[in-house]
Amino acid sequence: MIRFVLLTAASSASPLLAQQSPALASVNVITEARALFERDWVLMNWALKFYDADRNILLSPSEAQMAANAFRSMADTNGDGRVTRDEYRAARTFILARY
Repeated sequence: MIRFVLLTAASSASPLLAQQSPALASVNVITEARALFERDWVLMNWALKFYDADRNILLSPSEAQMAANAFRSMADTNGDGRVTRDEYRAARTFILARY
């Protein structure tokens, strides 16, 4: 009897988790975009200079996402959709030298 109740509860909870996952995924992307700039002062200064639209010296989630997209397109030199460590370093060096 207890097993049946647990299985029923687990099977009924999975659709709820599936419905929440797209929203959670978008929140994770925004959080990761913000964390990218918080970890690296060069990228943060670059992002604030070009993507802080309201000039409050804070990156809103939308500003961080726009900056992350721009950085990804700049850094992904081979166009495979991923930024390797070497591509990251090269883009960071470019930003540091140019801006």
